[in-house]
Amino acid sequence: MKIKKPLHISDNEFQNKVLDASIPVVVDFWAPWCGPCKFIAPILDKIAADFDDKVLIAKVNTDENPEWATKLGVQGIPTLLFVSQGDIKSRLVGAAPAQQIIAKINELLPVTTG
Repeated sequence: MKIKKPLHISDNEFQNKVLDASIPVVVDFWAPWCGPCKFIAPILDKIAADFDDKVLIAKVNTDENPEWATKLGVQGIPTLLFVSQGDIKSRLVGAAPAQQIIAKINELLPVTTG
C-alpha cells in the first residue's frame, strides 16, 4: 500500500486542489523558518498516511505563496484550515496536538452507520 503524503501546493493550484477538491482538505499554511510549523509537520505526515484517500493534507509555504494566506486572513503560522466542498469549516492557529487536528478532520467526514 502506498503511503500518502502531504501535497505541497502553490497559489496557482489552490482553487483546483483545495476549493474544488472532491474530498475534505486540511490546508497547512507554514514557512521554513517557523519552529511550531516544524513541530506539526510529522504529525501531518502521519495523519496523511492514516487517513489515506479520505482527506487531503495540503501544505502552502507562505513565504513563496502569500496570496491565498492573505485572502483567507491567515495572520499567524502554522494555521490549519479545514475545508469541505469549497467552504472553510474551521481553523486552528498554532502547533495543535494530533488529537485536536484529528477531531477537526472527523467533523469533515461523512457519518457512517453500521
